[in-house]
Amino acid sequence: MHGVDEKVQERDETVVPEVRDEFSGWRRFDLWVLLSFAVLAGWVMLRLWLHPNSNVLFGNRDDHGIFLFMLAHGERVVFDGASLFYETHLNAPVGVNMMANTAILLLSLPMAPVTHFFGAGVSVVFLISFGLAGTAAAWYWLFRRHLVRNRWAAVIGAAWCGFAPAMISHANGHVNFVNQYLVPFIVWQVLRLREPGRAVRGGLILGLLIVLQIFINEETLLFIALTLTAFVIAYAIMRRAEAREVAKRFAGGLAVAAGLAITLLAYPLWYQFFARGNYHGQPFAPDAIVMDLLSLPTFSRDSLAGIEPVANRLSLSATEDNLFFGPFGLVMIIVAMRMLWHSAAARAASIAGLVLLVFSLGPTLQFAGFRTPIPLPFALVQHLPVIDLVSVSRFGMVPATIAGILLALAADRIREYAPERRRKFWIGMALALVPLIPKPLPVVQDEPIPPFISAGTWKQYVPEGRTLVTVPLPEVTYGRTGQRWATLSNLDYATPGGYFMGPANPPEDTTGSWRAPATYTNDLLVKAQLRGKRPFLTDADRQRIRQDFAYWKASVIVLVPNVKNERVLRAFLADALDAPPKRVGGVYIWVL
Repeated sequence: MHGVDEKVQERDETVVPEVRDEFSGWRRFDLWVLLSFAVLAGWVMLRLWLHPNSNVLFGNRDDHGIFLFMLAHGERVVFDGASLFYETHLNAPVGVNMMANTAILLLSLPMAPVTHFFGAGVSVVFLISFGLAGTAAAWYWLFRRHLVRNRWAAVIGAAWCGFAPAMISHANGHVNFVNQYLVPFIVWQVLRLREPGRAVRGGLILGLLIVLQIFINEETLLFIALTLTAFVIAYAIMRRAEAREVAKRFAGGLAVAAGLAITLLAYPLWYQFFARGNYHGQPFAPDAIVMDLLSLPTFSRDSLAGIEPVANRLSLSATEDNLFFGPFGLVMIIVAMRMLWHSAAARAASIAGLVLLVFSLGPTLQFAGFRTPIPLPFALVQHLPVIDLVSVSRFGMVPATIAGILLALAADRIREYAPERRRKFWIGMALALVPLIPKPLPVVQDEPIPPFISAGTWKQYVPEGRTLVTVPLPEVTYGRTGQRWATLSNLDYATPGGYFMGPANPPEDTTGSWRAPATYTNDLLVKAQLRGKRPFLTDADRQRIRQDFAYWKASVIVLVPNVKNERVLRAFLADALDAPPKRVGGVYIWVL
């Protein structure tokens, strides 16, 4: 597109002589930049690196746990020959449709040796660190090679795209969202489809990138598609003659990409939407998680200037601080938009960012933690297929990334201005960026895994084809420990329950749920734990409980130590099974 072409030409004319004459100098600079990104990523994850298999990210213990599961599944695929798209050792005896979950297969399979020998916790902290640094490095490549002439402008834009508050927020457990290093390559390949002779080659490259991204995070791919759609429409309106000129080859390239992607993804996507364990919708309304308008000029909780109580008021959780540009950051983004407004490409990018920003605010405006009756455009599309599967606040990741692009282009353009304007610009940039420097993410130490699990004592009690049942059962909130035991053991034993996405109560209700379908026994166990009172059991109750354990193919029941109302649960199980527990390897067990 014309605006992008101008940037490419300007950049090439300026940099090519430098590449030829001072290659070693600029290469050293680039290596130092990449090393700096790696150090910053290590700084952010420092506390988890210290004890990756015993510490848990404080900001989102639930999703930290679910990605331990994804990585343990990858280890089972590689080392045990387990099914690629279906896991049978969680939610036994039914299992989990991994394509219907964020299985991160492109990450979990290569990391299988690390998971196997060092534990899934090491794989999680490595992938989050690599995702932050790798995303910044990928954007640095795009800026440095194609979009800007000034290397420091490339550093600023890349650092923002890799370490913006939205990215640091998702580093609290969302392995899928921080590994965004394919995004700049996908975006650039789409834009290059306008070039003569690129339809087939560019379409094939784009199709392969789409396939790879599917196996990291489909949600990110949706955001890319929506953003580029908005960008192309806005650009075509502003540059109609150029759009007509390139439309045929651009559409042809997209068709090639779509054809290749559909061919390679036909079976995985069929498995996701139609195989056993598929679901539709989310366990919450589309407008349950939205961004607060006041979060735009506010500092995120994990930034140097962040104030957690303020962020808590404006965001659902530590993993949903998707805007939070800070007051000076917001001002500098607006300044960058104004500086670049003469460029049709920059205007189209700004419009696309604003569209997704409005989407992130949900169907009605929220301000300072209060929902208002003011309607917003997202209300018109919130129930569309696929859109209804998205956490609305995450649309805010798009304007966060576009902000980085605009800041890089503005930092590159500023040297054309008068010295006084340049001085004010860099003062503003410092005021914008320094308060947003991320702090090390907080962690908490989880309960140590008892020898019954860690030393493999359980193997004496669980024959092939049977399951180990932890009480509480693995679950998203009160059953985190049971799931952690299973995943840090690389799912060597099968267990019922679990935290994953699946149908709520198939076949009657296939709405998406974070939990395994309810059972009579688990409902009683949850009530006993939460209320601290052992329910009265009849012989009929005991019979139904035994039927549930038989359905789960349980061979041993293990009471998780130090859980809430542990004594009540122990008394309940002794009554239900009509047998006292044994003390083995630091836990109470009942052998069936």
